[in-house]
Amino acid sequence: MLVLHGFTGSPVSMRPLAEVFAGAGFAVELPRLPGHGTAVEDMIETGFDDWLTEAERGLAALQARVPDGKWVVAGLSMGGMLTAALAEGHPELAGIVLINTPASVPDEMAAVVEEMLAGGTEVMDSIGGDIADPDADEASYGETPLRPLITMIMAGADVRERLGDITQPALIITSRQDHVVNPEDSDVLAENISGPVERVWLEKSFHVATLDYDRAEVEAAALAFAQRVTAG
Repeated sequence: MLVLHGFTGSPVSMRPLAEVFAGAGFAVELPRLPGHGTAVEDMIETGFDDWLTEAERGLAALQARVPDGKWVVAGLSMGGMLTAALAEGHPELAGIVLINTPASVPDEMAAVVEEMLAGGTEVMDSIGGDIADPDADEASYGETPLRPLITMIMAGADVRERLGDITQPALIITSRQDHVVNPEDSDVLAENISGPVERVWLEKSFHVATLDYDRAEVEAAALAFAQRVTAG
């Protein structure tokens, strides 16, 4: 299992899920994506290519550890976008798990971000911490760096165009009350992925569902899916 966290987040958001996989006997890689998990200043000079390179490194490390295995990738939010990008280039993957994953970012948002950058603004308010459970904390940044955000927006369009290249089984997990990613993006993913798609809808969680009230449901569904696609 390769497990990928989201934009401005950290491995904290995915650690419980990674531990469930490890406890069930899976080899697990949970990388910290470049610029994340330290200080927002470290993220400003990074972008989607850096994060995808680290995701590729994590997958290569996993395949080296278990060369005769079957590999599954699970990602939250932008980590889900990275998961989709990996699946598009790695048909050998047994399956993917996409949790509250954006299909693309509206053009008007890109225009607003570019205008802010042109005006000298480098960061905006945080998009992290969208969790219904007040006791949960994903250890995300308190600000959102705009230059990295633009790289994600641009890459997202390419990932969406190539969704048809994903022929592996996919599990799509969606919070109905997501204040970061439009839940309808999951419909776009489901309609355009070529492989078989399973869906789970969450009723009590916000964006960071892996730490929220439906956490147990997320873990159970993802584990059952991973065991099924790697069986035999």
